[in-house]
Amino acid sequence: MTIEPSVSSSPQPVLAAEPPARVSPMMEQYHEIKAANPGLLLFYRMGDFYELFFDDAEVASRALGITLTKRGKHLGQDIPMCGVPVERADDYLHRLIALGHRVAVCEQTEDPAAARARKSVVRRDVVRLITPGTLTEDTLLDARANNYLLAIARAKAAGGDRIGLAWIDISTSEFIVTECSGPELAATLARINPNEAIVTDALYSDPDYGPLLRELAAVTPLTRDVFDSATAERRLCDYFAVATMDGLAAMSRLEATAAAACITYVERTQLGKKPPLSPPSRELSGATMAIDPATRANLELTRTLAGERRGSLLDAIDCTVTAAGSRLLAQRLAAPLTDAEAIAHRLDAVAAFVAEPMLRDSLRSTLRAAPDMSRALARLSVGRGGPRDLAALRDGVLAADDALAQLGTLAELPQEIRAAAAALRRPSRDLAQEFSKALAEELPLQKRDGGFVRSNYLPALDEARELRDASRQVVAAMQARYAEDTGIKTLKIRHNNVLGYFVEVTAQHGDRLMTAPLNATFIHRQTLAGQVRFTTAELGEIEAKIANAGERALGLELEVFEQLAAMVIAAGDDLRAAAQAFALLDVTLALAKLAADDNYVRPEVDSSLAFAIEGGRHPVVEQALKRDGQPFIANACDLSPAPGQQSGQIWLLTGPNMAGKSTFLRQNALIALLAQIGSFVPASRARIGIVDRLFSRVGAADDLARGRSTFMVEMVETAVILNQASDRALVILDEIGRGTATFDGLSIAWAAIEHLHEANRCRALFATHYHELTALSSKLPRLFNATVRVKEWHGEVVFLHEVMPGSADRSYGIQVAKLAGLPPSVISRAKAVLAKLEANDRGQSVRALADDLPLFALTARAPAEPALPSEAEQLIEAVRGLHPDEMSPREALEALYALQAKLPKR
Repeated sequence: MTIEPSVSSSPQPVLAAEPPARVSPMMEQYHEIKAANPGLLLFYRMGDFYELFFDDAEVASRALGITLTKRGKHLGQDIPMCGVPVERADDYLHRLIALGHRVAVCEQTEDPAAARARKSVVRRDVVRLITPGTLTEDTLLDARANNYLLAIARAKAAGGDRIGLAWIDISTSEFIVTECSGPELAATLARINPNEAIVTDALYSDPDYGPLLRELAAVTPLTRDVFDSATAERRLCDYFAVATMDGLAAMSRLEATAAAACITYVERTQLGKKPPLSPPSRELSGATMAIDPATRANLELTRTLAGERRGSLLDAIDCTVTAAGSRLLAQRLAAPLTDAEAIAHRLDAVAAFVAEPMLRDSLRSTLRAAPDMSRALARLSVGRGGPRDLAALRDGVLAADDALAQLGTLAELPQEIRAAAAALRRPSRDLAQEFSKALAEELPLQKRDGGFVRSNYLPALDEARELRDASRQVVAAMQARYAEDTGIKTLKIRHNNVLGYFVEVTAQHGDRLMTAPLNATFIHRQTLAGQVRFTTAELGEIEAKIANAGERALGLELEVFEQLAAMVIAAGDDLRAAAQAFALLDVTLALAKLAADDNYVRPEVDSSLAFAIEGGRHPVVEQALKRDGQPFIANACDLSPAPGQQSGQIWLLTGPNMAGKSTFLRQNALIALLAQIGSFVPASRARIGIVDRLFSRVGAADDLARGRSTFMVEMVETAVILNQASDRALVILDEIGRGTATFDGLSIAWAAIEHLHEANRCRALFATHYHELTALSSKLPRLFNATVRVKEWHGEVVFLHEVMPGSADRSYGIQVAKLAGLPPSVISRAKAVLAKLEANDRGQSVRALADDLPLFALTARAPAEPALPSEAEQLIEAVRGLHPDEMSPREALEALYALQAKLPKR
């Protein structure tokens, strides 16, 4: 869902520059607070509820499925209202945030009794702005996924737009920047998968980028000042308290603009608080495998086509035991490396634990008890942490000692594990010792509940608690005495936040306490349907003592909490490094367990163009078959350049439906991807030359929202591949051309194969039912025919799922239709029609055509020379390329001079 600057759509007056006349003081206050927070749903605290009014109420009631009521009138019209209980607010916030809404939480900032004494409305103020990209609470976050806020900045350039990106996860302190070209933006967004993106108003309304941005989960258009490049470096230096940008990672001006926009938005949503972010790290262009959105969806990397995690590659390989480890694994899967040396370091680490099963299991047990340190640290740093977050950091430091002791049993630590061990040594053990002394065994969720400081830690606190507890014992004794004096055995002394302590009896005994002589002691307070409530002078005195003692005890506990939280913040960098080390260890151990349990092997990854897989298996399908007790049929694939050739091969795969062609295509793509994240792979042997781009065109789906038919979607995705694939790319294509007439589809598939062979020169797998295409292998030296074996037995087809050299002459579609349950009459008729069509021997003419047609490359190498634009056309294009709303005054003046220079000479 896209978040616009304003969400108002109803004809009702929601906001006004000035509060309307003759409104209640509370409504006047509401309008003032709402006007200061446009575009956000306002959770307005009233007692035990957060109330929403006007359009906010209508939006929230629809989103949450709660009743829409009304409260009073405004300008003669009913005021729509709905509310949620404070104790359940997190549940409702989670649902609103998941839908892309942003929320301002407005709390009461004083005791209602103080407001009554002033005869005024209770003071309220916004204490938190909650947006999809700025969450820290466990109740609002997915523990196994990062929660990214992304800023996107654009710069116009002669060679095409350049895009600066910066993304932050304030719940883990990660901060990354990079730069890409305009055409690369879609793939980069798919990799980052932000929970919220911030952009300029101009970029959001841009005809080229707007549709892409509106596909994101949540987009917040902001004014140009947030993306002001002139102040970007100063804002970054101020945030990280450095004198110059030399103290931060080197980054381009565009990257700095996006990074500054990120921190500005974070500061605004956190109301001036500064979450302790890591300094920005720069991701170099080409450092990770480029995977476009269609390929990620087709290969079901993190979600299936149905949108579920179960059944995806991530679900199949995720053996992590910590939330942080699961997040890191997802990051690696989204961005496979393209540096063979870095991949080798990861593989070394996995191999070390594959060889040590007992150590692997022991370390996993230690990690299983380790908390999510990074998110606990983030909550404490922004003032939203609780006692359990302190305990999590204490337990993390103690777990680090256990992990280090176990790692010490390895004869030699691989480079990655050595770095992780050094990070685990960084936190001071004094912090853990102090927390162990201070924190009780049983801890409340919120610090305001008290009771989290251990007895004997602070003498003054022990004294306050004794006084508080002794006073409560006095109340119990008083209740027993009052019951005896009045003869009312059911008499109780109770407490609530409105009346404080009070004496409560049933209605039938109320008259007795209101008549002499008992009315001299018991003072009537309240009559309810079934109870009557009283107080006494003695009870009032005791209540004051209890309140004072309880408030003092809680105040002392909160002081202890702030002292411990300050220790955490001071040690933030060391704790953050240890948290990252735990995540890395967890991922490495998980991949080692996966390799050992499922018989994966270490791949050989180098800078060549090799692609040789022996005994390859599909990691997801294999697990599904294993659960059913069935084996997976492994297959080899070799796309490596043949001797004397400079480019990889293209396999043209034919065979019947249901034989496993799509599975074979996908498994080879997934094996390459797993190898480049640093994982062992499901094969008996694998050598893979670095793949810089992975493309997949598999399956059929339409895109009706964009007005695209199934065939148009197929062609758009194919166009991306043919226009972008390089010789280092790996391409898998399935059934190109099947969504149109037979000869149209065959012609497109034919031309696509020639283009892949002559222009892209990439490694590719091309599955098809157009058997005529196999004739191209006689003309294209790097095209190799392969087929999937089947066997006919008594008129039935048996799928053997074995890939072998050769080509198929039939697709067995009618046999598959029979298996699917088509009526016998339809099957019989289809066989008769097929026999007639096959009698025409259409394939003979196509084979002759392959001999007659010139190859694609002969026409592709000599494109027509484009006509040079006239001076007037150049001037018009230059004006069209300007974006006045995004220019500084100096940039506008320079643009004017540039236009003047383009005018024809007189």
